[in-house]
Amino acid sequence: MFVLAQMAGPTEWSVYEKVDLSVGFVISDLQTITERRKMMEKGKISSLQMAFMMYPTIVATAILGVPSITAKYAKTDLWLSPILASLIGYVTVYIAYKLHKIYPKQTVIQFSEQIIGRIPGKILGFLFLFFYIPITGQILRSYGEFIVDSFLVKTPISVIMASMVLLCAFIVRGGIEVLGRAAQLFVPMFIFPILLLIVLLGPDLEFKNIFPILGNGIMPPIKGSIVPGGWFSEFFLIIFLLPFLTDMKKGMKSGMMSVFAVMMTLVVVNLLVLFVLGSTTATKNYPLMNVSRYISLADFFEHLESAIMAVWIVGAFVKISVFYYAAALGTAQWLNLSDYRPVIWPIGILIVEFSFWSYPSSMDVNRFDIIAFPIYGVLMQTIIPLLLLVIAVIRKRKRQGKGSNSS
Repeated sequence: MFVLAQMAGPTEWSVYEKVDLSVGFVISDLQTITERRKMMEKGKISSLQMAFMMYPTIVATAILGVPSITAKYAKTDLWLSPILASLIGYVTVYIAYKLHKIYPKQTVIQFSEQIIGRIPGKILGFLFLFFYIPITGQILRSYGEFIVDSFLVKTPISVIMASMVLLCAFIVRGGIEVLGRAAQLFVPMFIFPILLLIVLLGPDLEFKNIFPILGNGIMPPIKGSIVPGGWFSEFFLIIFLLPFLTDMKKGMKSGMMSVFAVMMTLVVVNLLVLFVLGSTTATKNYPLMNVSRYISLADFFEHLESAIMAVWIVGAFVKISVFYYAAALGTAQWLNLSDYRPVIWPIGILIVEFSFWSYPSSMDVNRFDIIAFPIYGVLMQTIIPLLLLVIAVIRKRKRQGKGSNSS
């Protein structure tokens, strides 16, 4: 451009100068837009806050319905099933962290295009979004069904679900820092009622209910671990959180610790339910709720269902917010937007709509949890990411091989 300007006259030089400046401005604008799209979230969280976010995200819905589902297959060995199911959680965290190490500032929506190509990557990104948005609707529906069935019998379920989505939308709009601090604040409130329940149920515990251990072999606990395995696969959500950690090197450790904490919580809850309800556990929809009704101290301190409701509401709030955030952030990245906040309200409306469209009744919600979600969840959040990791590692080694040959 400079050579052409020297060959030209004064008038032509000014034209070339303007063209050169305009091209420079366009390039700098494109670079700025690209950087904004890569890091549309400016907030940062610690690895501990990530662990606090993931703990209620998995446990919240699992502690209520999963014990009865597990008991149908594992019988008295239902406490072993979370230990086996946690293997899926450990593998999922490992896969997510390894993908993050290769593409440190990107989520699965972004690096899918680099691994398998632009068009296939866009298709896969859409499948991930079409997984997370309806699943968030299903979680919301489960929350609404529990509240209506157990407490607010005459309140329309649409009011309960819409109010929860509205609350979650505000915290998602605040960003990942607000979400991390909220989880850090609420997790102790989530754990304390469970610990209180264990202490107060001491007189009602029948430890003999645990026997026989492995009376029918190892297969019943393995069958019982299939359903909670779907919940453990949800740890893949850390792929949307890892790019915003202040201490990225601790991401793997915090993820694994969170898996262990979830496993231990489910083991304790399953044992608690088994010691109180025994063989009738499989017949209850919400065993932990039934267990809380056994508490009675001096005919005064009793009917602690409200404690379970508090655990459920706090946990559901964090869980829906994390899924909501992942869906909003992923949608903005898939559409190449510079900010995810404009899509928060449309995504919220879709979540509410999917909660009604996908599941006409509570029986359909339970059927989805037992039959479809364990397979669907593991496929989308463990198997497909594993394939992406294999392809990414192979491509990385090929590039390194070419680099060493050229040198």
